[in-house]
Amino acid sequence: MTEKPVLYHWEPNANSGKPMLALAEKGVEFTSVYIDMLEFDQHKPEYLAINPMGTIPAMTHEGHLLNESTAIMEYVDARFEGPSLRPSDPAERWKMRWWMKYCDQYYAPCASMVAWDLFTGPRVRDKDPEELKARIDAIPLEERRIAWRKAIYGLFSEEELAESRRRVMEASALFEANLEGHDWIVGNTFSLADINAFNLVYILPHMAETMKLPSVDPVRTPRTMEWLRRMYQRPSIKTIWALSRGSMGIDIDAEANREFA
Repeated sequence: MTEKPVLYHWEPNANSGKPMLALAEKGVEFTSVYIDMLEFDQHKPEYLAINPMGTIPAMTHEGHLLNESTAIMEYVDARFEGPSLRPSDPAERWKMRWWMKYCDQYYAPCASMVAWDLFTGPRVRDKDPEELKARIDAIPLEERRIAWRKAIYGLFSEEELAESRRRVMEASALFEANLEGHDWIVGNTFSLADINAFNLVYILPHMAETMKLPSVDPVRTPRTMEWLRRMYQRPSIKTIWALSRGSMGIDIDAEANREFA
């Protein structure tokens, strides 16, 4: 009998949502351990004893510690039975890897900076200043300490934010163009690339006004909106979003049934 994996995660979106959805798509039962990022649970000694990098998500399975969300997804698909989440065609598999790298290294960091500036930082900066300093100082990775300081204290420059918004607009246009003529990112095969991108793109249509970033909407990106509707129709979305302890802010049924002219 295969050992049940243990997944340490925050809300089922962004990086945490990627392995969660991969496990659900494969039909793999897993032990869910909720790590509250806004309470800095990922930097507390009990979690650092499991994952010394202090990052989420992380997964333990058969004596292995696995981190980095995209790499965990690939492990899940390779290790467990269930429908394949990687195309059999070599060209489509290359395209899957290309899009996952593009999302991880270009698209997501830009959208993340805007979101951290507007939401993540403000949600934690009301904590006691000394407590905040101590929690930041406990972060193992220097680059994460810098990112948290910028988010909490509003230190992202206007130039950084403007460039991030520009890149999100550019990336969303490329994403839209790629969907011409087929339903899924790599073609007609649902893959890890769709899971990867969904956890980044799903929020953008709902954040246009707040984020001042009208990057994804029915007029500018109709194919992307249809792709999002198809994603919401997948049972894995409902299964995984039921694990949320906060508000995902999205009516799944409404999004799954949305139609566009």
